[in-house]
Order: sequence, then C-alpha cells, then structure tokens
Amino acid sequence: MKKRGFGVGCMWYGVGNTGLPNPAGAFVDFLDDGTVNLLLGAADIGQGSNTAIAQIVAEELGVNFDDVLVTSADTGITPDGGATSASRQTYISGNAALRAAREAKQVLIEEAAELFGVDPTEICVKNHRIYVNNKEDDYKKMQDVIASCRAKGKMTIGHGWFNPDTTGLDDETGLGDPYGAYAFATQVAEIEVDTETGQVEVINIFAAHDVGTAINPMQVEGQIQGGSTMGLGFGLYEEVKKSEGKIKTPSFATYTIPTSMDVPAVYPIIVEEPVESGPFGAKGVGEPSLIPTAAAIANAVYDAIGVRIMDLPITPEKVLSQLKIKK
Repeated sequence: MKKRGFGVGCMWYGVGNTGLPNPAGAFVDFLDDGTVNLLLGAADIGQGSNTAIAQIVAEELGVNFDDVLVTSADTGITPDGGATSASRQTYISGNAALRAAREAKQVLIEEAAELFGVDPTEICVKNHRIYVNNKEDDYKKMQDVIASCRAKGKMTIGHGWFNPDTTGLDDETGLGDPYGAYAFATQVAEIEVDTETGQVEVINIFAAHDVGTAINPMQVEGQIQGGSTMGLGFGLYEEVKKSEGKIKTPSFATYTIPTSMDVPAVYPIIVEEPVESGPFGAKGVGEPSLIPTAAAIANAVYDAIGVRIMDLPITPEKVLSQLKIKK
C-alpha cells in the first residue's frame, strides 16, 4: 500500500564565516571604449558568482552586463576574495565590487560635473550616458567623459573591500553578533511511502527562500533546485559507511546519490526581503537551499505512516523496521 504525506522544513542561515574576519576585495577600471575590467578574488565554482557580481557592477556603472570583463580567482593579479563557502560571495565580494564601482564612477561624475558646470550630486550615469538629472536629452557619451579624464591624467579606476560588521561569540554565554546577514527558508515535501517495500518517493518539493534581492532570478531558481536535490540525497540516499577505519562506500557505485529519475518537481519560490548591508539588498542562497529538504522529507514520512525516523538517510530498511515496531 502506498501512503502519501506532506512535511515542512524551516531554516535560518548566517551568511559568511561565524564571528570571524570575513573580507573580500575588488578592482574596477573603465577602458577607453566604456567597457569595464573587474578583478575580484571570488572563485566561481559553478554557482555563478562571476555573473551575479558582473551584474552588480554593470547596474552601478550604467553599462551593459556584457561590457563587464571579469577576471576572478587569479592569485597573481586579483585581490583576496576569501573562500567560496558559507554562501558568501554574492554578499561579500558583491559588496566589494559595488564599492569599487562606485569609486570608479565618482571619477566620471566629478569630471562630468566640471564639463556641465554643475555640482557632482546633480550628475546621473545610465545607459552609457552621463547627464544632469532630469535632462536626459542633453547628455555626454561615457567614452567622451573618459577621454576627458585621460586628457587630464585622471585614472578612471576604483578599488573596494567589504568585511561584515560582526562580533565573535562569547566563550561562556555563546552570545554575539556573528553574521552580517541571515537567509531564511521554508520547504514543503510531498512524498509517497510504499508500506510493503519501505521505499520513499518524493513527488514534489515547494521551496520558498528569502534571498534579499534576486540579482539573477534564473540563477537563484537554479540554486534552489540544485540545493533541494542535494537535500534529497542527504535525506534518502547518501551514507558514508565505515568499517575498522576504512570507507566502505568510496565510489558512486557504492555511495548512492539521486539520479535524474529520482529528482522530483522542485518549485522555487523567491522571496525578496532586501538586507540593508547587501549589494542592492542581496544575500546568499547556495547552502540555504539544501538545509530544510531532508527535514521536510522526514516530517512527510511521519505524516504518511506515523513513524519518526531520527537518523538519515531514510532507507527502506529503516522504514520497514519502524513499521514493524509500530505494528
């Protein structure tokens, strides 16, 4: 007999290192044609930090995304970006790049203010154009303002770094302020349990994640779907087996992970609650997308068959054993 159940998993997650210095740096340089060199230390290992941070810089500088040329994680020429871990790069390296972009843009703003004969606070930079506020038709091309800077020996370059404002945890009380931003999420799992075989099948996962601001919504959805799949593996399949100090599951032939046939429909729900300290309000989403899934699945199993399995993964053997005890 197959029984269906629903379960909820909730989580909060501190973005970055826990109560420790957590800095990253970046450099931004305008080229003569209005394109931009961005140097940052963040290592893009597939999560898309190069794309997201280039978008942050492009938005700030008023240029197109493909005008930003990214050089990242080259220890010979880029500043330190810290580890690509703790879901920190969009938040921390993104902030560093945003500050670098603002410094470089300020050079153009001050030069344009001289050319227009106005205060720098009246200058707007957008769509490769520089103009006085509310006078978009009377503009100067970005390349022309850069050329004017070059003629005067002004470098159109900026640097920036960011370290979240945190404090360490007290050794006795555990109190402190260890993170600059927190991510929040709730996931709901819909599952079926076969009471004859003990097999658990996940039908749907509904995953709502507060990401601050979604710099790239498609990437955010991909992170949520990928993380939920990892959580599925943690909840139902993956187990490191050891015997006498040796790993007994050293390969994918023995260490089971979900295949495409095991992955359910994952419905990402992006919740945007901008965090003041983030670049355009953004914060991390990578690891938070993994955390609630296994708990949601375990709660759904309880909802379906009334047994609480306390250790992961939830294998058919464990399900049948608990059903036998219950009976």
